[in-house]
Amino acid sequence: MTLAAILSRNLTFFPSLAVILGGLEAFILVMLGSSGQAAESGDIFESSVNLEDQHIQQGYNEGFKDGLELGKAEGRDVGLKTGFEIGEELGFYRGCIDVWKAAFEVEPTIFSARVQKNLKQLEELADKYPLLDPENESVQDILESMRIKFRAICATLSVHLEYEGYPKSREGTEF
Repeated sequence: MTLAAILSRNLTFFPSLAVILGGLEAFILVMLGSSGQAAESGDIFESSVNLEDQHIQQGYNEGFKDGLELGKAEGRDVGLKTGFEIGEELGFYRGCIDVWKAAFEVEPTIFSARVQKNLKQLEELADKYPLLDPENESVQDILESMRIKFRAICATLSVHLEYEGYPKSREGTEF
């Protein structure tokens, strides 16, 4: 039977004293260990040190869990934003390819052989882009090749088309 239970039976007139003594008993048990005997090392403050370590570990675990959840949410948001931007740019190029191909079908002599070759290569790059495999290492290379081919076609046609979502040329970039 615990000290608090014994005292609460005998001290019915002082229940608050029994609560205080019960808290004191819990403190003593924490200090001595749950068995009620002194810790093996003999240091009565070891449980206090361990308590601090337990709180540190608990705080670390809670922070890690919260960070993992926030990291997943932030990663999802960044992935959606980046995926949308790349999809928008690919759609812009695909739209230009379709318009130029339609113009070529109406008037086969409208483009030079060089423009036709570049247009075919741009279309092949657009078809080759791994839409369903975003972790493919070649996505940046393919996208950069598409940008270069697109600029080459526009320069050859003397047309000033520029995808507005993509950062402008290196003008104004300072290092």
